[in-house]
Amino acid sequence: MFVDRAKILIRSGKGGNGCVSFRREPFVPEGGPDGGNGGKGGDVVFEADENLRTLMDFRYRRKYEAENGADGMRKKRFGKNGEDRIIRVPVGTVVIDEETGKVMGDMVRHGQSFVAARGGKGGKGNTCFTTSTRQAPNFAEAGGFAKERTVILEMKLIADVGLVGFPNVGKSSFLAAATSARPKIAGYHFTTIEPNLGVVQMFDTSFVLADIAGIIEGAHEGAGLGHDFLKHIERTRVLIHVVDVSGSEGRDPIEDFEKINEELSRYSEKLTRKPQIVAANKVDILGVGPDPEDLEICDEYIRFKEYVEAKGYPVFPLSALAGQGVKAILETALARLQEVLEQPSEEDDAEYFDFELDDMDHDYRTVYAEFDGKDYVLSGKQLLKIFNSTNFHDSGSLRYLYKYIENSGALEQLKEMGMDNGDTVRIEDYEFEYYDEDYDF
Repeated sequence: MFVDRAKILIRSGKGGNGCVSFRREPFVPEGGPDGGNGGKGGDVVFEADENLRTLMDFRYRRKYEAENGADGMRKKRFGKNGEDRIIRVPVGTVVIDEETGKVMGDMVRHGQSFVAARGGKGGKGNTCFTTSTRQAPNFAEAGGFAKERTVILEMKLIADVGLVGFPNVGKSSFLAAATSARPKIAGYHFTTIEPNLGVVQMFDTSFVLADIAGIIEGAHEGAGLGHDFLKHIERTRVLIHVVDVSGSEGRDPIEDFEKINEELSRYSEKLTRKPQIVAANKVDILGVGPDPEDLEICDEYIRFKEYVEAKGYPVFPLSALAGQGVKAILETALARLQEVLEQPSEEDDAEYFDFELDDMDHDYRTVYAEFDGKDYVLSGKQLLKIFNSTNFHDSGSLRYLYKYIENSGALEQLKEMGMDNGDTVRIEDYEFEYYDEDYDF
């Protein structure tokens, strides 16, 4: 099954905690601190793999976690760094942060990769906190936090030339005639419900041709499977617009031509700027072949050709089922493709995720104070890290925690909420009684 959209949860590894340890050796009665640092948590990394074709695997597995860093050890031994989690996705996959809607990575080349969630830093062991006045620190630093986020994976085919048009106009027949691909072909709408790719070999070069499932009126608003189909056209460089010039479906070919272009423009203006070649298919149903002399006497074809060419698009007669007229269209498509490749590419108007800003985390030092109806609660990222680093049997470590809370202004906020002596203050699952007086630790 072709799956081109998935939502997954990713979580980097937590940094390992620093170690509190002191040398214990024979004949060394007062060994100094020897606690090592914790290891860094593993990153979550996305990598493009040309051997993958769909996002099917992500339907069955929705959570991906990197390994946590190991805690530091005695004798100044550092903890082991956590293993990275490598997530392989098909080439053409766009990784989007669900919360902001911004693009984190656009995977367009085999082997391309980026870090989507960076692991937490390892905490420092007590050896790092030794000073001239503090010879035996009895505390260490907790490891950095893991990052967790939900991302959307959206696959957009990477093809040089795309076939567009209403359902059942002959796009799959054209693909079969132009390449060795064997798409399903039948005389009913939406025979193609997922994109098909084929490689066109011409002269000493080649290009990828994509058969995009038929577009219907209202596709830009999601009618039918509109968005699922239209997004696969975005990466193509040249469009071949296949139109049933015979009107065998009871529609006017000129109206078909206009409606498809309207759907493309309303989905994205970028699609209207792509070179477009118009293939007037099913000329054999009109009782003539693609021979120019025969077509000169066919009023339906002449009316359509004159209208479309007046709009600035080249028109080619085609009988895809018989394989007639295919070569001329492909030669023109190749020429247009080479012209596009020589020009500078259009600027991408997507809004990209700011990893540098994400790493800064301006909310890191904020301490939040609230009353939950029973207890007064303090929370915050840096507060929690300092709290996890606190040795509750060490007066200096406790004093540092208290001073941090006081300097953050959190106590004043709690007092304004009505906190009084004897009330309970909670940080995570730990509870304390508050007293507004100095204590001799």
